[in-house]
Amino acid sequence: MHRRKPIPISPTKKPTILISMAILSLLFISLLISISPTTSTHRRIHPPSKKLDPSSSDLIQQACKATRYPELCQSSLPNPPNPSPIAIIQSALSVSSDNLHKAQSMAQSILQSAAGNPNKTNAANNCIQHLRNSDHRIRSTADVLPRGGTKDGRAWTSAGLAYQYDCWSALKYVNDTKMIDETMAFLDTLIHHTSNALSLMMAYDVYGDRVGSWVGPRTERDGFWEGGGSGSGGSQLGVPAGLKADVTVCKGGGGCDYATVQAAVDAAPEWGSGGGRRFVIWVKEGVYEERVRVGLEKQNVVVLGDGMGKTVITGSLNVGPPGISTYNTATFGVLGDGFMASGLTIQNTAGPDAHQAVAFVSDSDQSVIENCEFLGNQDTLYAHTLRQFYKSCRIEGNVDFIFGNSASVFQDCTILVRPRQLKPEKGENNAVTAHGRVDPAQSTGFVFQNCLVNGTEEYMRLYYSKPKVHMNYLGRPWKEFSRTVFIDCEMEALVTAPGWMPWSGDFALKTLFYGEFGNKGKGSDLSGRVAWSSQIPADHVNVYSVGNFIQGDQWKVSSS
Repeated sequence: MHRRKPIPISPTKKPTILISMAILSLLFISLLISISPTTSTHRRIHPPSKKLDPSSSDLIQQACKATRYPELCQSSLPNPPNPSPIAIIQSALSVSSDNLHKAQSMAQSILQSAAGNPNKTNAANNCIQHLRNSDHRIRSTADVLPRGGTKDGRAWTSAGLAYQYDCWSALKYVNDTKMIDETMAFLDTLIHHTSNALSLMMAYDVYGDRVGSWVGPRTERDGFWEGGGSGSGGSQLGVPAGLKADVTVCKGGGGCDYATVQAAVDAAPEWGSGGGRRFVIWVKEGVYEERVRVGLEKQNVVVLGDGMGKTVITGSLNVGPPGISTYNTATFGVLGDGFMASGLTIQNTAGPDAHQAVAFVSDSDQSVIENCEFLGNQDTLYAHTLRQFYKSCRIEGNVDFIFGNSASVFQDCTILVRPRQLKPEKGENNAVTAHGRVDPAQSTGFVFQNCLVNGTEEYMRLYYSKPKVHMNYLGRPWKEFSRTVFIDCEMEALVTAPGWMPWSGDFALKTLFYGEFGNKGKGSDLSGRVAWSSQIPADHVNVYSVGNFIQGDQWKVSSS
């Protein structure tokens, strides 16, 4: 191996070179000392580096972690530069809306192919109506979010999601063709898109605009309660006194504007063309045998009667005939927002052996029902979607007779179990409620405040004759995330010790929330309650106030 020959140093340059080398050596040693943490007690302080904003894709990925279907979320959302949290939510709503429109077209195709089949025709029509309602609520959400209406947006998108699920559910019972099967599969994806948008909305509402802090939807069963302030606001909700009738209804029409309630409803202005004022209908004493529908376009309608038992609206439709679903059986149905009613009895007289037979169904947001009576058996009161308030009402039934997927507060109401069967002495299992929340991000649930849970006189005679065969429960989980609470209520002896009833096996028992607080009476003893029910911590009772749970302190309830 050969060594490279060193380059000789000129004698005349030696001193200069030696001095230069010495200086360089000193500089090098000095540099080592300055950067070595072991040879100096002072560190160099670097100015903080400017933290780079996360890329659009990173931000989307962080946001989508707060959803139940993060991969679908990430793959479906666009990546605009520096999107705001609201922009991300709006994008998710847009994806849902685009898919919803395709689903509407598919449902129309099913209807066109269903001629001659009453069950399939009814299912398709129901699906089309549900998707129309869903579209209205999601478009309304997209409009209100940039203006700070997050609570409204959550309520409306919760309903939009429920309608999509109801469309899917309606088709499930008539799924005998490839067209329906493909539509249901598409609806599955649509439901996931809408669920993602709703989860993002909840995360934004709960955690603010720091997307990195967002997590997926949690419920009370996870130890999570949404904050809610004092919670007293909105407790004075009710139908305003001194309302003046715009039109009157009399049995037979003599001396009044109309002979039927439906004719009076049809006369109400549409889509706020009345300037936002209430349209008041006074239905005078009498029994009105009719089915009433207050359409989506009929807003701020008020129906006043002469009192429970005096002004009676009655029907008897049930699910027995072909082409009739539970939703369609209602004697009185409301879609338009801001509905109010007082002094009415609304009933379905189909009988205890007729199965599902609804007296009243409501999809009216910010609706107020006061001093009304709802009479039926199975499925008496269908509080379907959105935010509803019931004050000093009387509700009678037996099987799941208060049900739906709304956010409803029942205050000072009397809830009575009726005999269920043609031969009720044999005994039965009754459930007062069946709440149907299908997604943990939905802001829905039933809240009972200061209510009485008892039986009719006829039922209590049966109960006391053989208490062990007459079992009555506060509720059972119709859907996976069912939520129902009883606060400061009077529970009489007929409420069985376990308190709550399973739906089927262990379905929903790990995801539902059934809570109690401050109740009294023989049926309120918590010592025998099922393990999957809960006692509401005192610190969180105000979560379920009228002001916090349904934002009742923000409702525009006035005499005009």
